[in-house]
Amino acid sequence: MEKKTITISGLPGSGTTTVAKMLAERTNLKYINVGMIFREMAEKNKMSLEFFERYCEEHPEIDIELDKKQEEMMKKGNVIMEGRLSGWIAHLKKIPAFKVWLDCDERERIRRVIEREGGDFFEKKAETKKRIESEKRRYKKFYGIDINDKSIYDLVIDTTNMPPEEVVEKILEALKDKHF
Repeated sequence: MEKKTITISGLPGSGTTTVAKMLAERTNLKYINVGMIFREMAEKNKMSLEFFERYCEEHPEIDIELDKKQEEMMKKGNVIMEGRLSGWIAHLKKIPAFKVWLDCDERERIRRVIEREGGDFFEKKAETKKRIESEKRRYKKFYGIDINDKSIYDLVIDTTNMPPEEVVEKILEALKDKHF
């Protein structure tokens, strides 16, 4: 059986988790959430997520360890890898994968984050912006990656006004067209 790898990436609140889980159910591929692995690493190191992200800016070994794990799992195949850098790792390591980026308007992303985590709009907007900026600095510094460059993706979908079921259908349709 041919190994299949699908990456789902996007900014916080773009729908990556919901879509990746639904896609995993529809394809019977294993679902892996890289963000959860990162959160577990923060917890293991007894640091808040925000502090751990800043810590990682000065300690590339954390990201390198996480990315090595992603690479190994993607090489094994039959996986849906959800992570901000998953598509880029597949691209840079030449791992055959169908790479998806989910775009979404900032206001809608923040609304979704609040729906999931609670909190105040302006507080969550500032928190999310800080997180994205930290990630952008790390990705540029350690890998030379511009997270805004979507040219490596096989499919980019704007999820702002689209229900997750429709996003999943678009991905499945694109996979069929690629004979994936």
